[in-house]
Amino acid sequence: MKNDSTDYVIRVLNSVGQIDSAQWDSMLARQDAPTPFMRHAYLLAMEQSASATPATGWTPRFVSVWQGKHLAGACALYLKDHSYGEYVFDWAWANAYEQHGLAYYPKAVIATPFTPVPGSRLLAQDDAARKALVDAVIAWCRQQKLSSVHLLFASEQDMRACQAAGLMLRHTVQFHWSNQGWAGFDDFLASLSQEKRKKIRQERRKVAQAGVSWRWARGAQIGPANWDLFYRCYERTYLEHGNSPYLTREFFEMTAMHMPDSWLMFIAEREGRAIACSLIALGEQGQEKVAYGRYWGALERVDCLHFEACYYQPLQWCIDHGWHRFEGGAQGEHKMARALMPVKTSSAHWLAQPAFADAVERFLAREGQGIAGYMEQLENRSPFRQGAR
Repeated sequence: MKNDSTDYVIRVLNSVGQIDSAQWDSMLARQDAPTPFMRHAYLLAMEQSASATPATGWTPRFVSVWQGKHLAGACALYLKDHSYGEYVFDWAWANAYEQHGLAYYPKAVIATPFTPVPGSRLLAQDDAARKALVDAVIAWCRQQKLSSVHLLFASEQDMRACQAAGLMLRHTVQFHWSNQGWAGFDDFLASLSQEKRKKIRQERRKVAQAGVSWRWARGAQIGPANWDLFYRCYERTYLEHGNSPYLTREFFEMTAMHMPDSWLMFIAEREGRAIACSLIALGEQGQEKVAYGRYWGALERVDCLHFEACYYQPLQWCIDHGWHRFEGGAQGEHKMARALMPVKTSSAHWLAQPAFADAVERFLAREGQGIAGYMEQLENRSPFRQGAR
């Protein structure tokens, strides 16, 4: 497929494996918000491990923009026959389609499967190529007679391109922690209000008094035995909630092999045996080093163990090692008590059916006002001492 206004050639591929990994990763690194979850190895592991495949409702299609043999732009697009694993909820839209006798599925999603982490989605060498990429996505979705396309947890650069193309914008709230240059964890605690400081100390004390100790490993230090332990914990936690885990053991094995420095693992031990794990991803955006809270699981129940594994151990590590930001994942207003503050995340949406697009646009205008008010309320409930942040 050719773009008439330039010498761009558009190709829609069935696998990220059909794109050279060096070209993909080089372009990703030049975007405004690169994350490890958009790396070639990460996306390829999603496919090859049977985590994100047609059998699980994620059919990969990589829309790419070429100038000769040079990759000028690309995005990871998935055809979906459900809305699971996305974290930007459109169930009501699907129900409305169904009530009017229209098919909402299949739809297209531009995202990293199962990964609600904000970051660059439209990889492009410049604004012109990014525009060509957005135009190509919409043209292809029309050609395939898809109901819609949804670009989730996008970067500011992505959102500008989508808005210019006429897509509808939507906002949600996540909670992220920013390192203010604290000398240690106690220094961090001193910046919090007395109530929050006391609560965190109580929670950490409960875990310590239960006889739990911690160690961490990064990259190649995370051996096969640690990965086996992690997956046992991860799988068990999902099964206890009545669900199968989204990601397979092979997925973690592949990413451990091909992008080991992106992983940091915390391991809890008691009486000489490992009882819990949390897995953190690591990446860089410009001069900022970012840690991403991702997965956790436990083999034994200990009061407040989740808070220690998923917040306090990672925050202490970030402070001790000079990392700038910790992103705590989707949702979770309770994270504010641990000093993770609200930030706005964004997505962009295109619906083929004009009447439904108009209705959704009106809904998003109302929802956006609500999100703005919610953000203001949250800011007024800061856990920090006045003047400490």
